[in-house]
Order: sequence, then C-alpha cells, then structure tokens
Amino acid sequence: HHGYIKRVKAALTAMGYDAQRMDVILVQFVTLWRGTEQIQMSSRSGQFVTLRELRQEVGNDAARFYYVARKPEQHIDFDLELAKSHTKDNAVYYIQYAHARICRVLERTEERGIKVDDKAGKAHQHLLTQPAETDLLSLLASYPEVLRRAAVNYEPHLLTNYLKDLASLFHGWYNDNRILPKDGETPTQDELDLM
Repeated sequence: HHGYIKRVKAALTAMGYDAQRMDVILVQFVTLWRGTEQIQMSSRSGQFVTLRELRQEVGNDAARFYYVARKPEQHIDFDLELAKSHTKDNAVYYIQYAHARICRVLERTEERGIKVDDKAGKAHQHLLTQPAETDLLSLLASYPEVLRRAAVNYEPHLLTNYLKDLASLFHGWYNDNRILPKDGETPTQDELDLM
C-alpha cells in the first residue's frame, strides 16, 4: 500500500539510513486462474492463495517468471494450468526446453568425441548466413543492452520478453536444421558456436 512507503522511509531515516536510496515499485493485483475459471480470493473472508502455495503448485521458476513478465503497472492474469503445462504456450517450459536442447546437443557432441572450440567464438560467425542464424546472432548481441535497460529502469519484463523471443528463434532454427547429425557425420563448428 502507498501509505506504508512514507512510514518505512521514516523508520530508515530514524535508524540512520539514507531513505532516498530505497526505491519502492508498487505492482498491480494478480488474478489467479485455473484454465478458464477464476480463483476467487478475499483477504477479509480468509480465502487466498499464498505465494508459498503458488510456488508449491507451479514451481519457483514459473512463479518468478510470470510475476516479472509484465510491467508493474499492468494487471497480471496468472493461469496456474498454463504455468504447469509442458507446451510452447508456457513460456517458462519453452525457454527451459531450449536450454535442455542446447545441453543435449553439446552432450551428444562430446559423447561422439567432437571437440567444441569454446574459444573460437566469433571466428565462425561469418559462416552463419541463413536468416534464422543472423536473427539469432542479432538477438544474442542485443543481450547486454536489454540487461542494462532492465536493471537501470527496473523493468525485468524486458528480460522475460527477450528470453521468449530467443527461445522462439532458437526452436525455429533448431527445427529447420539437423543439428545432431547421424552417426559418422560431424556438425559444423559454426552451428556449435551458435549453441
């Protein structure tokens, strides 16, 4: 509540701290849904879902992600069923699945005795010329600026949007290319570098 901000700042000042160093960002209410059914909550009647209960049901990753996926001034509709689903509609699952795919490719590459040259980095980027590859490179290059803006402006939703875009581009590229070659074939170093 707005009224508590002045009280907390006054308490900080009374304890000798610089209250101006504390920034408070108020967020909108969250409406919980279970599919198409809204979960009715009322603090007066004692009907509510605690953050602990939410985290137990959907997991820490989904709870954190969906809470910061919107601007603070935007209302959040949190669908518990969506947050638990294993489909591309669930952004958390889709992002984690991209990470798992990358790890699996690197693991299988290592199992086959194929060396991934981590130090090569940008050396093979000129070989990545397909639109999906250049789009991925461009988005990856924008990460430092997205991270800076998210931190400086208190806008963590910029990171969640970035990760959704990155996962979508990656899955499209991955699905259109045979990244894990058949036994006896070797993946290209440029594709491995993109991973």
